[in-house]
Amino acid sequence: MLPTTSKGLGRTSSHVRPNSVLPQYLRKIIKWQQMDIEYTFWQMLHLCTSPKVVYQHTKYHKQTKNQWARDDPAFIVICTLLLVIATLAYCAAYDHSAGHAIFVVISVLLFHFILTGATLATCCWFLTNNYLREEAPSSHAVEQRVEWLYAFDVHCNSFFPMFVLLYVIHYFLSPLLVAHGFIPVLLSNLLFMVAASYYHYLNFLGYDVLPFLERTTFFLYPIGIVIVLSPIFILIGFNPSRHFMNIYFSRVL
Repeated sequence: MLPTTSKGLGRTSSHVRPNSVLPQYLRKIIKWQQMDIEYTFWQMLHLCTSPKVVYQHTKYHKQTKNQWARDDPAFIVICTLLLVIATLAYCAAYDHSAGHAIFVVISVLLFHFILTGATLATCCWFLTNNYLREEAPSSHAVEQRVEWLYAFDVHCNSFFPMFVLLYVIHYFLSPLLVAHGFIPVLLSNLLFMVAASYYHYLNFLGYDVLPFLERTTFFLYPIGIVIVLSPIFILIGFNPSRHFMNIYFSRVL
């Protein structure tokens, strides 16, 4: 959502609109009948295959709804449910305590998705509004800003393909990935490298679609860091799969 603001009275309306949109957005979470589940799964599929198509529809959404952010929480709700199911699958395979399994599910949901996502969205929201916005050509031009809810949408879009790679595909490959030896280290690092790189690429697409931002290629820079670090991790024998699995299932591994 990108409410427009201008000098004078426009500034007042820009502070009122987000306060009215967020409660309405939260109310829809408990009204699943109002969620567009089919369109959400369409977005999830295309985020993995042709993400530019999804952000092309984001432009249409702006034209029809006058906001960039989703007004439907279905994407977040479905992501949450899928994450819970995937985590329970790991617990069923590697854990033997129901109490610890509940702890793992809550921990993954809070730290891997909600808190990490909120932190990354806040950083991107702050960065884009303070350093990447184009200068207004005149004092009478309408000022546009990235709203926090859109930044969180971008994170959720970027998170889903990473979820598919690091939670779903990783689950089926985990017996191999957590084993000892060079091949597990190599495959694990390659999988994490692809997932992290694709996350940052989608993050770039999410902000590049906004016409009032410039220098959005900044969001591609972390991909270079990931590509440089991966061979180093392979050479020193660091296995990210074993590392993260050991955090929750150390007694098993």
